[in-house]
Formats: sequence, C-alpha cells, structure tokens
Amino acid sequence: MTDIKAALRAQHIETPSWAYGNSGTRFKVFAQKGVPRDPYEKLADAAQVHAYTGIAPTVALHIPWDKVDDYADLARHARELGVGIGAINSNVFQDDDYMLGSVTNPAARVRRKATDHLLECVDIMDATGSDTLKLWFSDGINYPGQDDIRARQDRLAESLAEVYDRLGEGQRFLLEYKLFEPAFYATDVPDWGTAYAHCVKLGPKAQVVVDTGHHAPGTNIEFIVAFLLREGKLGGFDFNSRFYADDDLMVGAADPFQLFRIMFEVVRGGGLDPEAGVAFMLDQCHNIEPKIPGQIRSVMNVQEATAKALLVDREALAAAQSEGDVLGANAVFMDAYNTDVRPLLAELREESGLAPDPMTAYAKSGYFEKIAAERVGGNQAGWGA
Repeated sequence: MTDIKAALRAQHIETPSWAYGNSGTRFKVFAQKGVPRDPYEKLADAAQVHAYTGIAPTVALHIPWDKVDDYADLARHARELGVGIGAINSNVFQDDDYMLGSVTNPAARVRRKATDHLLECVDIMDATGSDTLKLWFSDGINYPGQDDIRARQDRLAESLAEVYDRLGEGQRFLLEYKLFEPAFYATDVPDWGTAYAHCVKLGPKAQVVVDTGHHAPGTNIEFIVAFLLREGKLGGFDFNSRFYADDDLMVGAADPFQLFRIMFEVVRGGGLDPEAGVAFMLDQCHNIEPKIPGQIRSVMNVQEATAKALLVDREALAAAQSEGDVLGANAVFMDAYNTDVRPLLAELREESGLAPDPMTAYAKSGYFEKIAAERVGGNQAGWGA
C-alpha cells in the first residue's frame, strides 16, 4: 500500500486553460458567471483545482486564445499561484486562410503562415519554461479528388521537420490525431499509426498524444497505449469522454471501465514513472456544468482509475495468464476495478494536508461566489479568446 500511495502522490494531471472559459457545441455556448476574462484569471481558477486535489500543478496554454504581451510575466504569475505552465497548444484551425488546410494547404503562403505560428509557439515555450508543444491539425479534405493525399503528407512532414529542428534541449512536441472533423473524407492525421510514423521518422523529440475522444466506436484504446509505451512513443494523453464522436465530456463519464483499462496499461508499461515522460492532460469543455468543479471531478476520476490500476495483483494476474486460466485472469482484473478506492484517496489527501473530499471543500470555500461578484464587465474568455 505504501508503494501505491507513493505512485499516486507522484502523479500529475495537467488542466487546460480553455476549460475555464465558456465553451460548448456548434449549436450554443452557454455563458456562466465568474468565467475568466484573461489568461491570468484562468490560471487563478486552475490554481484552485490544484489546491483541492494536490495533483494538478500545471496548466496547458492555447495560442492565440491565451496570447499575452509578456509570457515570462504570465509564468511568474502562475508560480505565485502555486502552479506552472505546461504544454503550449498551437491553433492552425481558426483562421480563414486555413479553409483548405494549414501546413498541408496547397498554397505555399498559407503553409508558411501556419508553420511560422508553430515556431512562435516554441518561442513561447522558451519564455514560459514549457517543455512540450502540442500539435493538432484540422487539415484534411471533404471530397475525393479535392487534393493529392500523398502530397499533403509530404507537406505535413516538411513542416513537422522544421518545427522539430527548432526545438531546444529538453523540449519535445506531441502529435495528436483525430479520426474526422472538420474534414470528413480524409483527415491528414487521422489515427495513431499516421502520427506514430511521422514521429518515428523525426526522432526522439517527437511523440504521440492520445486523445481518448478521437477514435472510432469500438477502438481498443488500451492496445494503442500499450503499443506506444512499448515503442517509447507515448508522449501523453488528452483525457475526455465520448458517447458518439469528439464529445469532450468529463473523463470517466461515458466509460469509467475503459479509463481503468487504459490506466492499467500505463501502469503495466511503466508510464507512471517520471522518466517515462508521459503527460496526463485533460482536454474538455464544460458547457452545462460549472468549470472549476468539472475540472476537480475530472482530476479525481483519473486518480481513481489510476488507484484501481495500481491495485491489480500483477503476480496473480501473470500466473493465471501463464496457466491459460481465462476466467481467473479476468477475475483478478475485475477485483481491482470493483474495489472502492475513495477511502484510500481520502486518506491520502488527509496525509498531504488536504480536505478528504475536494468537491465539498471547494464548494464551501466561497471562491465561486467571490469570482462571480468580482468578474463583472469585460469579455469572458471562450473558444475564440
């Protein structure tokens, strides 16, 4: 049990700055009271999540949504709040020039503009002390014959190579994939295999990030995790839940058993070890639920799945597997999943000087009432700001 607690204490889960702003669906974004109006207020909210969970010490930024004049000052502000700047996320999907793609666009001028933005994000990494650049491309085509599929891969490879060469010592980029949307016929980075192939060609500073909402129904995500860990190419996760497509709902909401299975492969493959460098990040938007409690609950869901994964009796499981005991092996697995780990985690928090129930503690803190009263006027942050 001591080893399990030590592993849980060492786990860090990164929250995304955009989760604290207004977000929703293509149909409607519902504004809420107390929503941050700038990146500084986003960091203040993220600090609340860390204060009550104890395991969310970094915040991912999104450029240009979190654009400021002085990134070093933003990093200083984060440190004063008790958190740090995590991954820098690029945005090459919200500009009219990118209608036919960004780094894979047929027009050289647009490709240059997109790649320059990615290089700008590396500059921001230098200024904030971030070591991770996260890349997601909406690039793709909607109709057969619209563009040359192979040529688009060549353009992608050329841009990625330029960004890779710009990375400094101790820096890396994570390449994300997505099955579809907004491109519906052929997405340029549609799956983990495409991302993996590009990363292998580039070298050790390029790794794959697994967004749990970016797969076809029935995809065995834990197999992908196991494979990428085995190859040393799993850079991190974007945790969220999906019922139908890229729903970006709270992690563990749709299929907590899947989250457990994923975390078991992380544990099995050494992904919790600091030297593995696996980043556990949330990528969610809170449309109808309060922002900060939604992030707290999500962090707790990942923590609970991790605790259950750590409880799997690996020796008993290996013995049953080697004997071909199908039901016995499954029973070992299910025993861990069916264990209520909430008392263990409450005890762990109390040992760390935290309230045993982060949700209740935050609700009683009065922080929401404070920001709802103070953050009046100005423009609330959202997908475009």
